[in-house]
Amino acid sequence: MEDQAERLREKLRKQQSGRATKTIAVISGKGGVGKSNVSLNFAIMLQKKGHKVLLFDMDIGMGNIDILMGASSMHSIADFFTSNVLLKSMITEIPGGIHYISGGTGLSQFTKITEESLQSFFDQFSSLMSDYDYVIFDMGAGMSESSLRFILAVDEIIVITTCEPTSITDAYAAMKFITLSNKTLPFYIIVNRAQSEREGAETYHRISKVLNHFLEKGSILLGVIPEDPIIPQAVKKQTPFIQLNEKAPASMALFSMVEKYCQQEFELPIHFKKPNLVARLKQFLFER
Repeated sequence: MEDQAERLREKLRKQQSGRATKTIAVISGKGGVGKSNVSLNFAIMLQKKGHKVLLFDMDIGMGNIDILMGASSMHSIADFFTSNVLLKSMITEIPGGIHYISGGTGLSQFTKITEESLQSFFDQFSSLMSDYDYVIFDMGAGMSESSLRFILAVDEIIVITTCEPTSITDAYAAMKFITLSNKTLPFYIIVNRAQSEREGAETYHRISKVLNHFLEKGSILLGVIPEDPIIPQAVKKQTPFIQLNEKAPASMALFSMVEKYCQQEFELPIHFKKPNLVARLKQFLFER
């Protein structure tokens, strides 16, 4: 097994050149906080700024990106392992110009597939990544060992919460779960459905205070999305809210967040650079 892992690492070293793709996991502690809606519209805003974006629905078995955008995909990632469907052929271009891959039930099958098929997945996914500036993974609500393994492989994490105490508590629990395994992954926090900017800022302050006190972990407030009637209207019309009304308060807030996020990007010193997503996933799966 060690020889196989070494061969995989050597193969990976030859795949590291090319476009530097940023991988982002969008998570929430509980369902119903608007995570998928934020993922979709955030991806569209990045695309509007001239970036190539791939949105990967990882809300296994319960993904609703398709519903939010009023489109459907013929295949999910599960088809790659069960029917040998090429990963590239699963990509669907959706409203806003971003590319999308449905997660289906794929991640739960990682423990059931062969090393050969998993290697094929890594090879194809690595090739796909070179075509994009950002790959955004809309993760399922909550946290599990399988989702944690995947989350630990990304570059950054965006955490979606609301001002409700249960949402705050669950968001903290998810971040704690991640931090206990990797204390260096950066958390960007978005407070959704706030009644005011002040309420959103206070919510973030509560989360930040607990993170610092109990985990000695910092975080970044990416922004606050206000409660806005445009969002339920957009859901009913199966249209991303940023396309339904780009001047709506929620759309303007998200635009500011994307601007802030892009401006904060910087190049890490070489000795701090992490291997890319595919490399880290291989480490988690083959080096245990």
